[in-house]
Amino acid sequence: MRYWGLLAVKLVAAVLAARGLWLGVRVLLPPPRPFLYIGQPFGRDLTWTLAAGFCFLVGCGLLYLAWVDQRYRCRVCLRRLRMPVETGSWSSMLQFGRPRIEYICPYGHGTLKVPEVQLSGPEHPDWKGNQDIWRELESLEQPTR
Repeated sequence: MRYWGLLAVKLVAAVLAARGLWLGVRVLLPPPRPFLYIGQPFGRDLTWTLAAGFCFLVGCGLLYLAWVDQRYRCRVCLRRLRMPVETGSWSSMLQFGRPRIEYICPYGHGTLKVPEVQLSGPEHPDWKGNQDIWRELESLEQPTR
């Protein structure tokens, strides 16, 4: 639930930032002269149209960055995934599988396997959660009594 909550907060922040940029543009640009009693400057005034297009592109870019950042976060602790490891090989595809990049949570909560090349359309990354990996490793270190 925290994972989706963070995504919602980031998306709302991106929308508010784009809205703030648009309000700043409206304050900074001079008011348009009315033409044929049309008060809406968008679409007939080049400066306003370019400013609206710029704000739209910045807003879309912020939403995209929020989405991409969310893909590379741990589903449990929300930390950025680290330690990318390239696995697989095109020359040994039958033995090792297709090339992909694996990211791991620094606290061992899980791994994310991202395809290196998407040949047949978009392939979704595969998240695999680990079951208390650190507890298992600590139990191996403790001497048997």
